[in-house]
Amino acid sequence: MSSSSLIATAMPSNELNVVTGAFLFTGKYITSRLVAQGKRVINLTGHPHREHPFADKVASSPFNFDNPGKLVENIRGATTLYNTYWVRFPYGQVTFEQAVNNTKILLKAAKEAGVKKIVHISVSGASLDSPLPYFRGKALVEKAIMDSGFAYTIVRPTMTFGAEDILTNNIAWFLRKFPFFAIPTGNYQIQPVFVGDVADIVVLASQEIHNMIVDAAGPETYTFGEMVSLIAKKIGSRTMIVPVPSEIALLLIKFLGLLVGDIVLTRDEMEGLVANLLVSSDPPRGTTHFSQWLDQNSKNLGTHYSSELERHYRTVAKH
Repeated sequence: MSSSSLIATAMPSNELNVVTGAFLFTGKYITSRLVAQGKRVINLTGHPHREHPFADKVASSPFNFDNPGKLVENIRGATTLYNTYWVRFPYGQVTFEQAVNNTKILLKAAKEAGVKKIVHISVSGASLDSPLPYFRGKALVEKAIMDSGFAYTIVRPTMTFGAEDILTNNIAWFLRKFPFFAIPTGNYQIQPVFVGDVADIVVLASQEIHNMIVDAAGPETYTFGEMVSLIAKKIGSRTMIVPVPSEIALLLIKFLGLLVGDIVLTRDEMEGLVANLLVSSDPPRGTTHFSQWLDQNSKNLGTHYSSELERHYRTVAKH
């Protein structure tokens, strides 16, 4: 039986769960599974006015990291906290250190509110020894969870793709718009996993009685060049894909960021990719093939640019 079938046939439950970022990418798919099981969901978010597909089935509250008492009040009575909270890069006053500290505030509030279990979405390659602040910060959050006394499940996706994902969409957008696409030289690999599969893995793993850390990876592995070439083929792009040294690739990425008014890709993300951190040595738990998903979604992929700053920072400023 597939993981989707297991989710669909789960017994209804009226228990209360908390999902951070329940209206955003991975959190939205997790929330849809929980709602389908009859569970009540509270969304903790920095975007309390964001539109969402759940109508009155999901309540929404601000994070209130600066007001822990209010945070405790908002999540009291919940049994499980599904945590997707993190930041892709430092921006303005937002830093990785602050994200780690905010998570610790959230964990303390969850303890006071009576939450029983933490289900955390991390990243493949998270390590306390990593020279990359993004991956080291992710590992610091994992350690805080493991040291918290909660029952926990930690799920480590590789590269998550889906209709709302920024990376795959923007690769396709650049392939549609520019005559060449530069990639860092090397045969490093990437193992894309569908966001719906990640949500199934997360919700199923959360039902385990033992503490656990699991990777979430898809059934196909590519070199990054192969993945970009596949996207180009599926959308009908004739853009030339050009391997260049990593430092030149970073300079070009920064230039493109200025062009679109966004942070397209960070040094940590590129170096993590080149270091093969976005693959898993475990058997793949995801079942959706990236190549088949492209066949079904290539028509709409990359038809517009998706801005990270617009989605996560400027949207907040508007409210």
